[in-house]
Amino acid sequence: MTPRKLPATLRFMLAARRSELLGLEDLTRTCELVTKVSRLVHALQKERGYSNIYLSGSDPRRLQQLDTFSQDVDSAEREVREALEAMDLDSLHGGDKTRLYSRIAFALYSLDELPGLRRRIREQRIALADATAALVRLIGGLLAVVFEAADTAADPDITRALVALFNFMQGKELAGQERAAGVVGFAQGYFDAERVERLQQLIEGQERCFATFVRFASGEALTRWHALCDDSLSKQVAQFRDIALRTSAEAKVDQQLCELWFELQTRRIDAMKAVETQLEWDLLERCRQSMEQIRKELDSHRLLLDRLAELGTTSEQAKLFSVQARELDSPPADGMTDAVERSTLELLQLQTQRLQRVNDELKEARQALNERKLIERAKKLLMEQYDLSESQAHTRLRQAAMDQGLRLDDLAERLLASAAGNAPARPAPRPHGRR
Repeated sequence: MTPRKLPATLRFMLAARRSELLGLEDLTRTCELVTKVSRLVHALQKERGYSNIYLSGSDPRRLQQLDTFSQDVDSAEREVREALEAMDLDSLHGGDKTRLYSRIAFALYSLDELPGLRRRIREQRIALADATAALVRLIGGLLAVVFEAADTAADPDITRALVALFNFMQGKELAGQERAAGVVGFAQGYFDAERVERLQQLIEGQERCFATFVRFASGEALTRWHALCDDSLSKQVAQFRDIALRTSAEAKVDQQLCELWFELQTRRIDAMKAVETQLEWDLLERCRQSMEQIRKELDSHRLLLDRLAELGTTSEQAKLFSVQARELDSPPADGMTDAVERSTLELLQLQTQRLQRVNDELKEARQALNERKLIERAKKLLMEQYDLSESQAHTRLRQAAMDQGLRLDDLAERLLASAAGNAPARPAPRPHGRR
């Protein structure tokens, strides 16, 4: 028996859902890559931490531990590269991947430089600050891959999960940088004005990232995070921060606090990893649920549309409805029954409403990413116009936001709008005694 051919409108309705399913399958593969990148970032953070303590000279025995963590990085890197090798770079499904693929290429380039950096660290032919900066850039490149995955995702629930994961990873990375900054300060016995300022920036940055994570996360990950914030470990970290901020060249502390600071912050970061792992699981579970849901809906659509086609017409030019032209009770010009037309109209209206809801939810999730984009672009503008470091640009931007009573992203938006209008960007006030 020759299968009945669906009218054009019904076939395109099915094609729309199949396209959605293909996009979701592609997004799921990207999310699987993101979880592997997350594990690689954590391994690199451990290697960076032990590189810092080794280069600080406080305990040469750390070299053996450093080798172990380097092996963990190599293992995690292999998993990421295997996932990338399995990607179909010629596939057109899943929308524009230009930025995502560019970020991946940059991250791979940085990973290729890692063996040489390791040799310089072990031979102590690189300053601690330079080694830290190189590893910060490498990890930043990998975090940018996660950011682009979140920014290009088309499913609102998965986008929210990606936004939560990215912001938590970014906050955890800033905690790692805080650990490194503290190692330097405690190793010399005090924190000068520049390091105090840097420490404050890193603490504030963590607070912003974790606040965004709390907005978009749910369930077990949030429970774990709140428990971590309330435990004795977080209280001890706060105490050490207070000690660091009170030191000076005239009020030094015991340099052995360097080891205690490092161990304490390492325990905190490891505890954060448990939350991060939960977020990874939540992300993949969200992908699985979305895939299952859309497959069920697609099967239901196929069954319903087959029945509608049997009741209606085989005409290729079936006109299901025209809201402006006629009432739904008017006789269908193509011979479709009133019941068929009403059922199909309901399907189309429901799909239109669902797509509108998806767009609204995506806007909300992407707003957090857009805020970050604005701040980064504004910092880059200040760096270029006033020959500032990233840290100096951030300080100026933050100080100006405080002085004007604005949110950081609102000030960044104003600064960029001013620059776009060819007016000179107004620099933030300079801190006293600093450039």
